Amino acid sequence: MKKFLIFLLVFVLLGSGGGYWGYQQMNAYLQAPIHATADQLLTIERGVTGNKLADLLAREKLVDHPAYLPWLLKLQPELNKIKAGTYSLNGINTVEELLKLLNSGKEAQFSVQFIEGKTFSEWRKNLERAPHLKQTLEGKTEWEIIRLLHVPAIAKAVYDWSSMDGWLYPDTYNYTPNSTDLELLQRSTARLQKALDKAWNERDKDLPLADAYQMLILASIVEKETGIASERPLVASVFINRLKAKMKLQTDPTVIYGMGESYTGNISKKDLETINPYNTYMIEGLPPTPIAMVSESALQAVAHPEKTDFYYFVADGSGGHKFTRNLNEHNKAVQEYLRWYRSQQKGAN
Repeated sequence: MKKFLIFLLVFVLLGSGGGYWGYQQMNAYLQAPIHATADQLLTIERGVTGNKLADLLAREKLVDHPAYLPWLLKLQPELNKIKAGTYSLNGINTVEELLKLLNSGKEAQFSVQFIEGKTFSEWRKNLERAPHLKQTLEGKTEWEIIRLLHVPAIAKAVYDWSSMDGWLYPDTYNYTPNSTDLELLQRSTARLQKALDKAWNERDKDLPLADAYQMLILASIVEKETGIASERPLVASVFINRLKAKMKLQTDPTVIYGMGESYTGNISKKDLETINPYNTYMIEGLPPTPIAMVSESALQAVAHPEKTDFYYFVADGSGGHKFTRNLNEHNKAVQEYLRWYRSQQKGAN
């Protein structure tokens, strides 16, 4: 009996020693290196087990001795709360860092930038080039996209023109891999609608605008006329004054928009005299749709224009504009600008 007890004690000691050695090995494995490139992504499916994760890491050749991983997760179950998603391995150097990332659920983030003053066709090219963004709108017309967005206000406003211009909010949009292009547009449209509703509901009450859509159209013109935020309320005041006085808006950006692909950088007298819905030298009032995507700054400028008696403005040669009250003052300002322009051309030659 005594011999048996001694044997049992030795067996227990050896077993505990082996267990301790194994535990130490698993802890050491946490610091094993990850063999990943800076731009590498790892996609984890729902319901992944320790064995499946080990198989995935083996296929991707990310770790040495992947068979250790299931045992590690059993010993440290706090690291076994792995969440499905696509993860960036940039900056991940050890098994421990990888497991903490997969437990955090912090998926890889990418971004696409939409710039104010651009058209939907220009934005669409950015969408198509966006990395790891699922493309679902390829080949679809703007009207088909409008219907997919399920925004009644847009569908009602643009039915006759099928234009997305003006209906998306300029910003940088972050997204995770496998997000869709439609989801990004839905986010952008919702933000624009919110900004437009706010501007319309808080607008000055004497504006000669029938509805929020007309505000959006005018804001797009203001957006194209100046990139200087502080000037926008003044530019808006000119167009508001013209609308009140029943004067034509006579703004070049609408003419350019109406010319479409035929615009090559210059507007001729013939272009100004060609009747189309966007030639504000020929038509009364506003064009039928926005001509560009608008910033919140442009919306607020139209909602709260400066109170002026300006009816004209022209470039002043310094990036801004000179505002004038009547045609005589305007013609003088134009001559000043032309003199400045000629002097610049002469100095360049």
